[in-house]
Amino acid sequence: MGRPYQPSLLRLLHGATAVLVPLAWLSGLLVYSNLDGRWGRLPWRIGGDWIDLHGSTGVLLWPVTLLFGVYALSVGRRRLQQPANALALLALALAVGSGKLMQEDWLRQGVLDHWVYGVHLVAWLAIALCVAVHVGAVLQRGGLPLARSMASWRMQANDQPRHWIGQVRRAMGQRR
Repeated sequence: MGRPYQPSLLRLLHGATAVLVPLAWLSGLLVYSNLDGRWGRLPWRIGGDWIDLHGSTGVLLWPVTLLFGVYALSVGRRRLQQPANALALLALALAVGSGKLMQEDWLRQGVLDHWVYGVHLVAWLAIALCVAVHVGAVLQRGGLPLARSMASWRMQANDQPRHWIGQVRRAMGQRR
């Protein structure tokens, strides 16, 4: 069996998500621990305005999530048949969407009972669970070769960045 190959646009969007999601998750953990902490705090306090880093990460994650969603519903539709992929994308959409609905000053002002914040906390937990399930499913399905294929720089001739728009159009049935 040959080496698995993942489309370059998938690798780009997945890679950007794989960098931003842990940053958002960890900064969210610090925000929660410093400003909420109703169900526990970290045993140490890390000073700083983590809510701004968390919000900035969310601002960067918003367009990546939108593009990843478009990709997943068009070119990557077949990959969404894997429950771990679909759940991870849904958890990401829930986290980013609820984050966009939040007001930045709610937590600073102690507003902890707004329903949007509750949804965001659930999404924060769901992201952790879904990413773990997603990684486990990838390793179960294809092992390290499949996992490594997501980090590969190798590109096929018909999978260059100039082909990406055509790939999405074809997948959406809008042939030129």
